Amino acid sequence: MKSSRFNRHRAWVVARTDLLQIYRSRDFWMPLFVIAALFFIALPALLFGSLTSLADQGLVQQIGDIVDTLPASIQQQVQGDAPNVQAAYAMAVYLFAPLAIIVPLTVSSAIGSHTIVGERERGSGEFLAHSPATEQEIFVGKMLAALLPGYAVEVVGFACYSIVVNVIVGPKVGGWFFPTANWWILVLWVVPPFLALVVALILRISARVSSAAAAQQSSALITLPLVIGAYGMASASLARAVGFIALVGLGAWCVAALALWRGIKAVRRERLLGLGG
Repeated sequence: MKSSRFNRHRAWVVARTDLLQIYRSRDFWMPLFVIAALFFIALPALLFGSLTSLADQGLVQQIGDIVDTLPASIQQQVQGDAPNVQAAYAMAVYLFAPLAIIVPLTVSSAIGSHTIVGERERGSGEFLAHSPATEQEIFVGKMLAALLPGYAVEVVGFACYSIVVNVIVGPKVGGWFFPTANWWILVLWVVPPFLALVVALILRISARVSSAAAAQQSSALITLPLVIGAYGMASASLARAVGFIALVGLGAWCVAALALWRGIKAVRRERLLGLGG
């Protein structure tokens, strides 16, 4: 008789098995790696390098006019003497902020949409359904397998982006300045619950549909509004006080906890066997 008590070791075994499969599937994670490198390193370096090295005074003045159209709360915090440097600062701190959410969300959602339905397609669902792990342990293991790569991309990407910003824009504004206080709160407090919320919703979908293609299509319909909402809240939060972004994170944690509590009921052994239920 299987114990109903939650066992962290069995949940980690499920997660580790999925993570190993992801690691061995280069055709799956390489495109995700390229996307992360493009948005966290290549595009910011190209944009900030181009802005800070502008020599055309007419174009610099036009950029200054654009900076003047920014909200007053942002203009008060922008650093730099030249308009092009101010534009680079504003983009580094405010424009690219949502990438800290969008890129990890893309990684975790791609993994989550395959994690349960993929068991049935690979023929390993029967083995997992008859394993000693409880349904709750299977769900937690699958959740960790989708969350950990997203969190890893967030941390590594954030570190790389910080270096790019400080190396290119920092010398123009008096030294290294990034990350700001709001960025720390965004990355450490706001992004994690948004990832957990998206993964919880996608796991519920993956447990109910019959194919990976259906899981991807359904998850896209659900995650797209969340991505748009996260983008807007991240952009707005960075221009507000620290307390505001902290409240946004608190609300996200509450919603994520509810989604995980409800999502844990979605995993059923019958569904792993492809019998519905």
